[in-house]
Amino acid sequence: MNEVASVGTPLLYAGFTLLVVVLLAADFLLLRTQGNHKVTVKEAAWWSVVWFAAAAAFGAWFWWYLNGQFGSAVANQKTLEYATGYLIEKGLAIENVFVWITIFTYFAIPPEFQKRVLLWGVVGAILMRAVLIYLGAVLIQQFDWIFYVFGLFLVVTGIKMFMFTGKQSDLGSNPLLRWLRQRVPLTDTLHGERFVVLERGVKVFTPLFVVLVLVEVSDLIFAIDSIPAIFAVTKDPFIVFTANTFAILGLRAMYFLLADISDRFHLLGYGLAVIVTLVGVKMLLMDVYKVPILWMLGTVAVILTVSIVASLLSPRPQGEANKGGT
Repeated sequence: MNEVASVGTPLLYAGFTLLVVVLLAADFLLLRTQGNHKVTVKEAAWWSVVWFAAAAAFGAWFWWYLNGQFGSAVANQKTLEYATGYLIEKGLAIENVFVWITIFTYFAIPPEFQKRVLLWGVVGAILMRAVLIYLGAVLIQQFDWIFYVFGLFLVVTGIKMFMFTGKQSDLGSNPLLRWLRQRVPLTDTLHGERFVVLERGVKVFTPLFVVLVLVEVSDLIFAIDSIPAIFAVTKDPFIVFTANTFAILGLRAMYFLLADISDRFHLLGYGLAVIVTLVGVKMLLMDVYKVPILWMLGTVAVILTVSIVASLLSPRPQGEANKGGT
């Protein structure tokens, strides 16, 4: 197989960006048409299928395009990288969803107002990840040793995830939340879906705005963890960008699908910790042994499946039911 550093062209990037803009615009239009309402599990499941089908359809088109441009060997390899990257990002995104659940619960945000916050959260996440992916690609091109830094970072992150999984989270002591309460004019009263209102002639920010800020910051933190992980699978920034974006686009539906049953997946955090650690080890050993991409795809799928099935077969002890995290 002839090595192709990146399949991304200006036209491909522009076309994919336009596709994402159209999908988000349709989502905003649907939000305005439907108005405030609680998203049911059935609706969330349907949208989860839609977003997964969209990612799969893009993967099929991607293979067809690469097969015509570079041949089947390149098409097979790059599409496997896309599929593996998507699965890793989707798995790690579940951890982000659990953090969102903690945030919405802490602020007692009604379900009918959560949809708008999460849609803006998705937009912010895509923009932040695009910047981080660009910076990551530049670093990789300039410094070969950056992979070892990424690998060590992921191993440390995986160990920390394993240690803190299941531990109770204390959002009230969050430094950012304390800073917002001290420096930003806030009101404790919800005003529908509004982020800013006038009270006695002064602009104040609603709890929904605070939630949006915390959601965006959590997106940034998880992006810093997950983007090095996908660079361990592929060095192609176009694949990193597309796999990341499709994983993020389906996050809102995943949130509403898991919101009421998150406690049942209490062992998933351990599985995600193992995946992050293994990806870090892969990066550290890349000059010793090159792990086949198909093996990575299978390993990630098996770990996610085992941790989910184990969670369902071994319910969380009753005394831990109210703990935050996974």
